[in-house]
Amino acid sequence: MARKTKEEAAETRAHLLDTAELVFSTKGVSRTSLADIADAAGLTRGAIYWHFENKADLFNAMADRICLPLEQALEPDESGHYREPLAQLREALIKTLADTDTDARQRRGLDVLMNKCEYTEDLQAVLDRRREAMLNGTQRRCTLLRQAIERGQLPPDLNIERADRLLIGALCGLLNNWLFMPDSFSLKDEAAPLIDALLETLQNGNALRQPRPA
Repeated sequence: MARKTKEEAAETRAHLLDTAELVFSTKGVSRTSLADIADAAGLTRGAIYWHFENKADLFNAMADRICLPLEQALEPDESGHYREPLAQLREALIKTLADTDTDARQRRGLDVLMNKCEYTEDLQAVLDRRREAMLNGTQRRCTLLRQAIERGQLPPDLNIERADRLLIGALCGLLNNWLFMPDSFSLKDEAAPLIDALLETLQNGNALRQPRPA
């Protein structure tokens, strides 16, 4: 019985997150109340408060479902190393693009994060959490790029910080443009060639090199 109750609680939580994504996508985050989500889910506000402290807590949980897969794909091993750093980066970036095309939940969630979230005063905790996640992601990717250099997979004079800005800027730009016009091209089919072109730029782009000593 206890196991069934635990499973039911997990199902209710997932249902609330799915419903929140739908309502956020329709109304925007700032204009959505917990009562709106409860009504759409066919539950009471009390059910929401059983699982989430407030709207910011619910939103952060929804965002984690979207962002954690990429973060987990770029996790090093227990010793802090990447076995094949460049291949791991390539696979994670391609999967992020392809899954956005094929997974309706991820597509909807990313659309909320990128286009339907107004960071008003009551969502300051959300903004702080997203900034922290961005900083952690930057550190993780820069570590991966540094190890790729050590393995000879990227040029030794690569400007790591600039390369990471290009990576994340290109990824977010591709996602945002495609979400705005999803029928314009197949993100899944274009994922590998687009990411390969981006990684080739890291390997060959002169503008991404550290300046030579005078």
